[in-house]
Amino acid sequence: MRNPLADEVIKIKPSGIRKFFDIVSEMKDAISLGVGEPDFDTPWHIRDEGIYSLEKGKTHYTSNAGLIELREEICRYLHRRFHVDYDPKKETLITVGGSEAIDIGLRAMLNPGEEVLIPQPSYVSYEPCTILAGGKPVIINLKAENEFRLTAQEVLDAVTEKTKLLILPFPNNPTGAIMEQADLEAVAKVCIEKDIYVMSDEIYAELTYKEQHVSIASLPRMKERTLLINGFSKSHAMTGWRLGYVCGPAAIIEQMTKIHQFAIMCAPTMSQHAAVDAMKNGDADVEMMREAYDQRRRFLLNAFREMGLECFEPYGAFYVFPCIKEFGMTSDEFANRFLQEEKVAVVPGTAFGDSGEGFLRISYAYSIEKLEVAMGKLEHFITKLRAEKQS
Repeated sequence: MRNPLADEVIKIKPSGIRKFFDIVSEMKDAISLGVGEPDFDTPWHIRDEGIYSLEKGKTHYTSNAGLIELREEICRYLHRRFHVDYDPKKETLITVGGSEAIDIGLRAMLNPGEEVLIPQPSYVSYEPCTILAGGKPVIINLKAENEFRLTAQEVLDAVTEKTKLLILPFPNNPTGAIMEQADLEAVAKVCIEKDIYVMSDEIYAELTYKEQHVSIASLPRMKERTLLINGFSKSHAMTGWRLGYVCGPAAIIEQMTKIHQFAIMCAPTMSQHAAVDAMKNGDADVEMMREAYDQRRRFLLNAFREMGLECFEPYGAFYVFPCIKEFGMTSDEFANRFLQEEKVAVVPGTAFGDSGEGFLRISYAYSIEKLEVAMGKLEHFITKLRAEKQS
């Protein structure tokens, strides 16, 4: 009997995050700091709109591209917040989360063997989705000494004649790193000179703590070569609603819509109606959540300082990326032992690429009370490790 499975799919490793989730789910009284999901419930006015849409029988397909009212609100939002203008009819597509936008964007743009530059550490989907689209991932290893920002020279060093696309994953999961306008301008210059397109994953755009996020699409001559991906999961605590969007050049959006049409049909109708309200009336909710995350961020950084654990200050998303190299253990060894001995789950940095070795991802999408308990356990654990080294 022939092998029923595709060779390329077999080669792809499962997500390095899931292993720890599975263990925690079976471990009594364990604390998980591994989930990249807001601990806030979706604001009531957004939920009410979803409920109202069901009560009114708005349960039918929308257009493939999504409700025009939602696409219009998204374009108003992007103009208002990030100073970039899109046509809601030709340059905007509603997707099932930002993840679908990443997948179909790569499939719409890549010919077999074309190269995609992927800075790492970064979100786990970019590399496998590139492979599944027939492209070749080219990894750019970001450096702690640069605060895990991408430099123009790093892009230039990775470019070949086969380079088609650069993925720009900022604000970054897992590091919390951001790109400021000067950083983006330098990268944009290389992209224009080398004729490279950009997939800018801006799902954490509303969660920045130093200054307002800048989209590379807003820079001169970059809108026509950028796919801007965003969604509602992180900013509006709507992970389970499965709703994202992508804006970009009409020619690319047209082909992405075609793939979306055959594979998905349309994003969930109830979620789309709720998201219209999120766009219209959700700014205060976003601000409240951002302030809470910032308080937690500062709490963790102060806790790390007090226990002498090295960690650069992240200014985006809701993750910290402390360095554990002093303990002479791999990230996986540290995370496994921490989980078994202290019942606290964190994610090894290597789940997000080889350059994450020696680091951990800790999410602060949790209450201060839970973080306080977890940091007490971390301090106890590393004190024990330091004592072991000295003995």
